[in-house]
Amino acid sequence: MEYAFLLFAFVCGLTVKLVGIPPLVGYLLAGFLLNIAGYTLTDELTTIANLGITIMLFTIGLKLNIRDLSKREVWAGSLSHTLLWVIVITGAVYGVAALASQFVGGLTLQSAMLIAFALSFSSTVCVVKVLEESGESKTRHGRLAIGILVMQDVFAVIFLVAATGKLPSVWALGLLALIPALPFIHRIINQSGHGELLPLTGFILALGGYNLFELVNIKGDLGALIFGIMLAQHEKSTELAKSLMSFKDLFLIGFFLTIGLTALPDMNMIILSLVFCLFIPLKAGLFFGLFTALRLRGRTAYLASLVLSNFSEFGLIVGALAVSLGLLANTWLVIIALAVSISFVFTSVVYRNSHSLYNKYKDAIKRFEKQTRLKEDVYPTLHNAEFLVLGMGRVGKGAFNALAKLGDVNVWGMDADRLKVKQMNSEGHNVIVGDGEDVDLWDNLDLRNVKLILLALPSIQDAINIKRQLTNAGYTGKVAAIARYEDEVQELLNHDIDKVFNFFTEAGLGFAEESLAYVDAPRA
Repeated sequence: MEYAFLLFAFVCGLTVKLVGIPPLVGYLLAGFLLNIAGYTLTDELTTIANLGITIMLFTIGLKLNIRDLSKREVWAGSLSHTLLWVIVITGAVYGVAALASQFVGGLTLQSAMLIAFALSFSSTVCVVKVLEESGESKTRHGRLAIGILVMQDVFAVIFLVAATGKLPSVWALGLLALIPALPFIHRIINQSGHGELLPLTGFILALGGYNLFELVNIKGDLGALIFGIMLAQHEKSTELAKSLMSFKDLFLIGFFLTIGLTALPDMNMIILSLVFCLFIPLKAGLFFGLFTALRLRGRTAYLASLVLSNFSEFGLIVGALAVSLGLLANTWLVIIALAVSISFVFTSVVYRNSHSLYNKYKDAIKRFEKQTRLKEDVYPTLHNAEFLVLGMGRVGKGAFNALAKLGDVNVWGMDADRLKVKQMNSEGHNVIVGDGEDVDLWDNLDLRNVKLILLALPSIQDAINIKRQLTNAGYTGKVAAIARYEDEVQELLNHDIDKVFNFFTEAGLGFAEESLAYVDAPRA
């Protein structure tokens, strides 16, 4: 049965993708269509969904710098937003419930507060998936959004403990033993190599963290996240996260299916859920106002607010708990579930056009910026750069080093990952922090001496967007990019990229040329 569910999800995902809509929307649609057809949620599918969330939280932890959570814009932004949202939306939900009491039953003020709190969370699953698909998880706004999500997850755990009275076991203090055990765990990761044993190691660690925390009465998902955070500084953390990516995406299909299979709404519930979704712009506006008040740049505040403008799977957990305690009727849980689903569609569709919308309305957005910049938001400078490499991954770093060896050229690099840039700077390389899709960055960089910009990025859509930003900024030099597949080469050329290198073809050619040169070299 689970195979049939996944097959149908694949069909729906592929169908919506062909018309330019993210597959995530198709997965949600598949769940509701299966529900209409009379299918119900199975224990096996629930297990797949839970596994996807656990692996996802573990990979988030692997990419998270714990210092990001200590920044004022993260902890103050998340706490202030939750408090203000609950105050405002409680009144709105109470009013909506009073008007619709004949359809779903009335609400007490306490129940209205619970619904408002349930809707205060943004979806970790949706946000991370959208950021990863757009290659923005390590940008300034991406790290801010993930930091907010982690703080919200902490709020959810605190609420669940307080509401259920399920206090952590005294044995929870034993979790402190994980700190001295870290060197041993690091050795295990090092010995796992680079093959099939590496993702298996990731599974063991993620599920181990989950079950270990469950044993001491702490939510297991938090354990998976903390295990990831503890290993984030390991040299193989990025490789470990990449090895788990495909598994995580596959299991998360089960999560999206479970939303649609949870319950089937009637027309009154659909209308109420749509009314709840009218709160989404208010959620985004509240985030934007708080972020700009905390001195973030307008673009960072805008993008982070937009990607966080959805409701969360944690809302379903809070709603289910309220139902079990007799504080909410079952109908409200169905309404929340449908509102969560619609909000996923909203974010996944709208965020695809976020950068073009910013370019269109950037003057209006930048009016909300404060005059004093945060240290992280001061624009970098290029000193007489002739070559600029965007993306300091394996390909970009290789291109950077090859150009640097020429000796008579001034080559610079740029990457959104601050830790990676800091390390390369410590090695004596000229590398700056920057998001290539940031039009404000290009407007403030001196590109007059730059002859060639190399886009060593995994997403061709990012390369196309950056080429457009460079043109708008008045750059007249050459632009080169990489592609992994032959059809991507032509698409990049169609968007005015001057030179495109097929990653696999060029790697094979370089390998052959180097080998021939070695064969033809005279013996010593």
